[in-house]
Amino acid sequence: MPTASDDFHAPGGELFQWGPLWPGVLPHWVTKPVLLIVLSAVAVCLFCWRAFGRPSLVPRGVQNVGELGYLFVRDQIARPMIGKDGDRWMPFLLPLFLFVLAMNLMGDVPVLQLPATSHFAMPLLLALVCYVLYLVVSVRTQGFAAYFKNVMFPPGLPAWVYVLYAPIELLQHLVLRPFTQSVRLFANMFAGHILLAFFATVAWWFLLERPTVAGFGLGVVGVAMSVLLTAFEIFVQVLQAYIFTLLAASYIGGALHPDH
Repeated sequence: MPTASDDFHAPGGELFQWGPLWPGVLPHWVTKPVLLIVLSAVAVCLFCWRAFGRPSLVPRGVQNVGELGYLFVRDQIARPMIGKDGDRWMPFLLPLFLFVLAMNLMGDVPVLQLPATSHFAMPLLLALVCYVLYLVVSVRTQGFAAYFKNVMFPPGLPAWVYVLYAPIELLQHLVLRPFTQSVRLFANMFAGHILLAFFATVAWWFLLERPTVAGFGLGVVGVAMSVLLTAFEIFVQVLQAYIFTLLAASYIGGALHPDH
């Protein structure tokens, strides 16, 4: 007789619940997501060291890839969002883009297979770093009082409009910006990982764990969807790293050029 344990169980929130990697030896906070964050940071440092540590006149290998990445971030993010000062912010924007991208791509690495940004704490931390930087640059560029005046009371509006406009803009600048920047990255990585895990589980269950003639077609669909979604997820991972960095650059641009 079949039992409850024989039923198919779709993956859920347990995919993101990881205990200590080595209980009793390593601190309890050293979990798989923490390991992936560290590996991502190390990978970015090694990549930048190989790409830019000893540059040659004619780029080859890793340097060629690094220069392509640099040009992409500079020409598609820094300069359009910040303007003439964009090149000065490349030491921040390029590592930010590479770090987010590396953490996203951890979901495609065999054995690891978990995007570190699918845990909300990491996107939120990065968004707060970007936002604190935005506040510091805004206050240094405009002054404390002038910054809040520009945010809440832009010129040219009827006086009664400020009653509604000022608190909405203050909320948008102080709360919604870091929240939306982090949630966008987190939600895409979380949902993408759940979908991939679901179709991979379908393929494993109906082709290997409980193979049947009736379930063979479902297993094949699971394999096909896993392959297609992996390719699509890589595209989304790159896109979300781009969008996250683009938003950071737009905040910096707004801090430097409030009139725009």
